Amino acid sequence: MKMKVLIIEDETAAVRNLKTLLLQIEPDAEVVGITESIVDTVEWLGHNPMPDLVFMDIHIADGESFRIFDLTDIDAPIIFTTAYDQYALEAFKVNSIDYLLKPLKEADLKRALDKWRRLTNTEKSEYRSNVNRLVAERNVKSDVFLVHVKDKIIPLKIKDIAFFYTFNERVTAYSVDGNTYPIDKTLEALQAQLPEYDFYRANRQFIISRNAIKDISVWFGSRLSVNMVIATPERIVVSKARVPDFKRWLQAVQP
Repeated sequence: MKMKVLIIEDETAAVRNLKTLLLQIEPDAEVVGITESIVDTVEWLGHNPMPDLVFMDIHIADGESFRIFDLTDIDAPIIFTTAYDQYALEAFKVNSIDYLLKPLKEADLKRALDKWRRLTNTEKSEYRSNVNRLVAERNVKSDVFLVHVKDKIIPLKIKDIAFFYTFNERVTAYSVDGNTYPIDKTLEALQAQLPEYDFYRANRQFIISRNAIKDISVWFGSRLSVNMVIATPERIVVSKARVPDFKRWLQAVQP
């Protein structure tokens, strides 16, 4: 079977290296498309047959490639290629079969392609079942963040987070035990990822966890002051305009 491959990558040198290694290992492979951005990829997938295999970088021209899965269906196996190791857990939330770090090595690529071949050589119905399961699971929100602390990668469970706080364009997660962790996302991106029942965007600085609210005080100007189970860098104030929405969130029934 001739392997039809889509490459999602915005670095010319990386594309050239991947194609060279790929054709050394699989001379009959055909690169049917190369896209550099989320927009280009979604458009390509909308106008072309699904490839047999996708190589996907994570940081591409207009953002993280994980966004593609929110905009279109990809039911082909994916091999992620990236210079960053902190996205491994998120990668395996989608239909990924391997995660290769740049610069790519021939042995690693061969191993990944062997894995792809074993997958496609299973019974067709089993393969389709596996892919459908992986595609269905991609919309399940992760319950863990992978955070870098010095030279370590730490899995931080969402249920252990009291709040997220942004200052000087840096976002920090505060756990219920008082520890802090740098987060490489904006509050806007986090808001889209976090479960709505459990977390609320209180203001421009804070996203707070329902389970970490200690009590709430009436503040000046019909505003509310939210007190958490741990100390906060500054007072969490909910504006008068947002108070009704905040109260609805507090009174919501868990789905």
